[in-house]
Amino acid sequence: MTGSIGTARKRFALGAAAMAMIATGAFAQTVGDQPGSGESLNIPSNVQLFGNADSNVFRPTARVNDEIITATDVEQRVALVRIANGGNIPAEQLDAVRQQVFNQLVDEILKIQEARAQELEVENSEIDQEFARIAAAQRMTPEQFTRFLTENGSSVASMRQQIRGDAAWERLLGRNIEPFTNVSQEEVTSLVERLQAQRGTIEYRVAEIYLPATQDTLAATVETARRIAQALSEGAPFAQLAQRHSRASSAAVGGDLGWIRINQLPASMGEEVQRMQPGQLAGPLQVPGGLSIIYLVDQRQVLTADPRDATLSLKQLSLNFPEGLSVARATELAANFANQTRTIAGCGQADAVAASLGAELISRDQISVRDLPPQLQATLTTLQIGQVTQPFGSPEAGVSVLVLCGRDMPQEVTIPSTDDIAENIRRERINRRAQRFLRDLRRDAVIEYS
Repeated sequence: MTGSIGTARKRFALGAAAMAMIATGAFAQTVGDQPGSGESLNIPSNVQLFGNADSNVFRPTARVNDEIITATDVEQRVALVRIANGGNIPAEQLDAVRQQVFNQLVDEILKIQEARAQELEVENSEIDQEFARIAAAQRMTPEQFTRFLTENGSSVASMRQQIRGDAAWERLLGRNIEPFTNVSQEEVTSLVERLQAQRGTIEYRVAEIYLPATQDTLAATVETARRIAQALSEGAPFAQLAQRHSRASSAAVGGDLGWIRINQLPASMGEEVQRMQPGQLAGPLQVPGGLSIIYLVDQRQVLTADPRDATLSLKQLSLNFPEGLSVARATELAANFANQTRTIAGCGQADAVAASLGAELISRDQISVRDLPPQLQATLTTLQIGQVTQPFGSPEAGVSVLVLCGRDMPQEVTIPSTDDIAENIRRERINRRAQRFLRDLRRDAVIEYS
């Protein structure tokens, strides 16, 4: 089977492969997957480390089955991640990105080597074609794209390696896994019945910062958790602190556990989540093996139309306060702004009122209610067309209101077709088997660090 790059194209864009090391989902910490729980290993609870820790320090060069990864390879791939992130990687995340990039490079080499061993190599002409397609997607010629990569610290070689690794993996899966992965009609019917039974069930989008603790370290861990919770309450980004401090597998995706049901969470977390509203923080909570700080991102009902799935047409009037304005004067201006904007009767009047107040006016369509702060979601789901929200803002930033100009309600949610369900089950099954395939390649590899 020679295969083609065609299937890889559907998923590949600038930076996509560079970001492939970022996990797409995770589950809450439970007894079975706590770091260091040692459920299936003979590990004493009072572990003592011998020797020095030099072997655990990240090293940017290695030999993978006689193929070399250099520090330059790592930095050029980090540059691709930087490009994919709009030219910036926060300084505190740079070391973690380097480690993830290094792991990705190891996996790429293993995939390419295995494809070569199975005589499924990718031709250079195919890589040329894919490189040109990616350049065209960036509205560049291949020559311009080459210069762009070099000017931003990456290289054509790094991009071509990504393309080759992705295409090699597609071919390996196409020969070894996809033809042998099937879904029975009984499985599809069973899933449809479960979906019907779950209609209306509440699911929660939860993010978590998990800190493992033993009896001896509990007091220190509680203090650390309290400092993190304090930083969050003062406005620190949850995802950033999760990546830095959390020891759960969800740390790679900013602590995001995805959409889950209460019975998938430890009891203490589940009870707290049911009392929370979207946008609220809780913790530190005691959970099996340690402590968790949780953030309720959102909630929804399965297969049920939700008013917060509506899309809105809005006008925003904003009055910016001059720097150094006193609180008393800011309060006075905000009160006058509130009185004037309260008179708006429909979006047609918003422009005139904004002009009379010297306020900035912004019009936006196709705004999802879920993309707005939780405090505004509740207001906008109950407003009638043409009505105005209460003012919001701060003495530093100024004051704003939103005028609701239109609302497109979500359509009734239906269960996917049996063909779609079967394909989703099949893809999930392929992904799980692909992970095991890659795990086996890693286990058999000889990796020497230098």
